[in-house]
Amino acid sequence: MEKKFKVGIVGCGSISHSHTQSYQKNPNIEIIACCDINLKRAENYAKIYNIKSYYGSIDEMLANEPELDGVSICTWNNAHYECTMKALKAKKNVLCEKPMAMNAKQAIEMENEAKKQGVVLQVGFVKRFAKTTEVFQDFQNADTFGDIYLTKAIYTRRLGNPGGWFSDKSKSGGGPLIDLGVHVIDLSRYLMGLHQPVSVYGATFNKLGYKDNVKGVFRYHPVDFDPKNNICDVEDSAIALVRFDNGAVLHVECSFVQNLKEGITSLEMYGTKGGAVVEPKLEIYKELNDYMVDITPKIEYARDIFAEMFGNEINHFYDCCVNHVECKAPAKDGVVLMKILDAIYESARTGHEVIIK
Repeated sequence: MEKKFKVGIVGCGSISHSHTQSYQKNPNIEIIACCDINLKRAENYAKIYNIKSYYGSIDEMLANEPELDGVSICTWNNAHYECTMKALKAKKNVLCEKPMAMNAKQAIEMENEAKKQGVVLQVGFVKRFAKTTEVFQDFQNADTFGDIYLTKAIYTRRLGNPGGWFSDKSKSGGGPLIDLGVHVIDLSRYLMGLHQPVSVYGATFNKLGYKDNVKGVFRYHPVDFDPKNNICDVEDSAIALVRFDNGAVLHVECSFVQNLKEGITSLEMYGTKGGAVVEPKLEIYKELNDYMVDITPKIEYARDIFAEMFGNEINHFYDCCVNHVECKAPAKDGVVLMKILDAIYESARTGHEVIIK
């Protein structure tokens, strides 16, 4: 029987479940270990998923599991760099959740280490693996849109600050910009053609805070949430303009907390031959036979779109590591994304445009 690809899970919080469930659907992959700084949580996690070994640190896991082929980094943002570097230096392939790091400097070191060790470092840009992304690119490859010169990306929530580590800047690195904005900024750049950003103007707002007084509404909380010791020192919302080296512009808005009717997830793209709404579902707008037409491709969406994206992402990670296919979410793109985020936060701090080098 062919040898299975052996995986370890680093961090047993909420997002790790999507990784683990997707790994376990692939018959060529076996999860042999998990670890978490909360040993009891790691133990419970191992029982839930029938994982044979669990540890209280990545150091223990790497030392005791030499057979590991790859690891998923599913920790707080501030541990992405340290845990990824340890795994890379142990010559393990790594799938690191987004954002890649806390800043571009860390991301560059991670990319360089992966190159040095000759292993895969894939960044968790899961929206690259969505069905709408795939279908959009089919139309894009047929020159349906021409040159895409403007994108508007919105990922807002009315009452969506999870609290816990998400709202603690020392652990998260920021608020909705680095948590939600990272998704739509990356997807926009990916679909616009991966051009290089040259300048940013941005603003962040910290006016509303965690809003723990609101009643009657379901709120997601991370596993470490403690309402008596909740820190909230991240932005409520952010807005930015990103200019690329081909002249194209990205307008992005995101929020954890904002006084709006309801949260919006939207990605609108405008090209010289046509435009499209990519999210939540794909629609295309263009001229055809001298008429304005709206085109809605017939797409068979999965019942669980979220699970489908993660499944595609995990299977791609396996193919990159085992079959040596070209990575669709490489470290170099994670570095560029971190440069954009750094620049937006710096622009918000100074009130001025920031040039990206």
